[in-house]
Amino acid sequence: MSDDILESVKRIAEPVVTAEGMDLVEAEYGNERGGLTLRLYIDKEGGVTLDDCSNISGQVGQLIELNDLIMHPYTLEVSSPGLNRPLKKEEDFVKYEGKLVRLKVRNPVDGRKNFRGRLLGYEQGTVTIDVGDEIVSLPFNEIRKANLVYEF
Repeated sequence: MSDDILESVKRIAEPVVTAEGMDLVEAEYGNERGGLTLRLYIDKEGGVTLDDCSNISGQVGQLIELNDLIMHPYTLEVSSPGLNRPLKKEEDFVKYEGKLVRLKVRNPVDGRKNFRGRLLGYEQGTVTIDVGDEIVSLPFNEIRKANLVYEF
């Protein structure tokens, strides 16, 4: 049930976020200590502001109510993905080429599941990174988790 709600929310939130010049990075929905929480992570070039979060929260909140998507009391949170932004979509691996990343894969590649290195690119379903002593190519569909690594 919560997966259906999450997919419906993403379907209505994505056009709103895109129209405001931002990306919907990730959405989460589930029980937390205070009750049900719907959390949207948004991003844009140069970072998001509190006004951006407030604007998206108001617009998406209204659409959720108008479409009766969530029938129980819930908390809507909209925020930045932070410095270690998750990479979810194929486009993310193109956009952040040249950045330092941390990747976890489902099945070991050359005996490893965790990789940290410079993102060299994405092409035809393959993510390529420079891990320092070698260039590693990883199938996109094998990546379980990927994040930017903030460089000081």
